[in-house]
Amino acid sequence: MSFNIICKDKKTNARVGKFKTDHGIINTPIFMPVGTLGSVRGIHQSELNNEIKAEIILGNTYHLFLRPGIDTIQKVGGIHKFIGYKKPILTDSGGYQVYSLSANRKITEQGVNFKSHIDGSSHFFTPEKAIDIQRKIGADIIMAFDECTPYPSEHNYVKKSMELTHRWLERCKNHFDKSCAQYNYKQYLFPIVQGGTHSDLRKISAEKVASFDFQGYAIGGLSVGEPHEEMYSMTKIATDILPIDKPRYLMGVGTPINLLECISHGVDMFDCVLPTRNARNGLIYTMNGSINIKNKKWKNDFSLIDDEGDCYVDQNYSKAYLRHLIISNEMLGKQIASIHNLAFYRRLINKAKEEIKKENFYDWKQTIVKKLKNRL
Repeated sequence: MSFNIICKDKKTNARVGKFKTDHGIINTPIFMPVGTLGSVRGIHQSELNNEIKAEIILGNTYHLFLRPGIDTIQKVGGIHKFIGYKKPILTDSGGYQVYSLSANRKITEQGVNFKSHIDGSSHFFTPEKAIDIQRKIGADIIMAFDECTPYPSEHNYVKKSMELTHRWLERCKNHFDKSCAQYNYKQYLFPIVQGGTHSDLRKISAEKVASFDFQGYAIGGLSVGEPHEEMYSMTKIATDILPIDKPRYLMGVGTPINLLECISHGVDMFDCVLPTRNARNGLIYTMNGSINIKNKKWKNDFSLIDDEGDCYVDQNYSKAYLRHLIISNEMLGKQIASIHNLAFYRRLINKAKEEIKKENFYDWKQTIVKKLKNRL
């Protein structure tokens, strides 16, 4: 996988880049829609391609392992064929579930014992097993197995967790290097920087991770409840240390403003459930601020959902109609809102790329962030 930096912003660390996988080219900065179970909720693959224009999507190893099961995915020839998506895919290792399923798991040096949230059955994940499962799923980019600590967490606990993540990383890398791709295309392993919101630990973790030669690097353990300013400072610590010539992926982030602030620190890749989760609850993003479409003020507003939008739903449906669908709990309303929000994220990121190329990103960001804070 080759990563080329096309241009950089003069006042910030924002950059425009491009990297190639066997399933296609990814232009960075990039936002990856989250398809946890092999599906971006409520969105057809044709809409991902034609309306949202996604270049890569994300799936989750833990959830795909439970359902439909790795054997099913293997039999058809990998995740791309199973879900009918021909572009690049990234899978999380299951490490996030170490955090999110804390009531149903036990961590040891060897790995993590999970209890399924579906039927209560026990499953033991080791770093090696996480690699094996992701090899069989067949995503283009796969993640090292890690522990994501909650916020807030004491320094000593985070330090021990980080050191365990580093030991797991060495096991992941050794096993990845010894194993082979299951299908006729290359896979790339990304390690994950941890360290919570402790600046000294973030620095140690970034230095440790950067000491390995990988095709890209991830920053994890953020967007778990910490203040945004702490997220930005921890991100900057990592990006200042991670290799300049490799893509940086900030996991689980975030709001439109989060994306722009972290792009300014040199982050290239993002994923988050926020645009679709908020869409299903009636929160609509625009370049002029956000709309709670459930509010009565939109009941008789027959203007387009977003007259600046370029996708079908923006140009064909009114705010009043979308409000009617959302408050009626109609499935179509959630779908329309999700398509809009994901297309908005794509437009926002594309505009950021344009401004970076024009060497105007910093000034533009200062202006657009003020607008994005508006509640319309």
